[in-house]
Order: sequence, then C-alpha cells, then structure tokens
Amino acid sequence: MLVKLIIVAFLVAIVASLFSGLFFLLRDPSTSNNRRTVRALTVRVGLSIAFALFLVLSYFMGWIHPHDVGR
Repeated sequence: MLVKLIIVAFLVAIVASLFSGLFFLLRDPSTSNNRRTVRALTVRVGLSIAFALFLVLSYFMGWIHPHDVGR
C-alpha cells in the first residue's frame, strides 16, 4: 500500500510541476519568466526520471507485479 501512495505522490508532483511551468509561462509578467519556467520544467523532468527509477527498483525488489491481462 505504501508503494501505491508513493506512486500517486510522484504523479501528483509531476502534474503540479507541469502546471506551475505553464502558469509561469502564461501569467508571470516579470523578467525572470524564462528562468522560472525552465526551473519548473527541469523539476518535472527530474521527478519523471526519479519516478521511472523508482518503478524499476520496485519491480526488481518485488514490491509491484505486472498483471496477467491477455494471457
């Protein structure tokens, strides 16, 4: 159950970072607009890479299992 909560937390953080980047891109009138947008999208990419590594680690540790649909 803890692994599922971590997965949901990763997904929520990734989506939140994506929308914060969109907000900074569209609504931030300051001159640091580009830096804040790039930082938000860099965080999203970092979270996505960490999420993928967590999924691989979880699979190899036996915490998650693929389902047998189609067998």
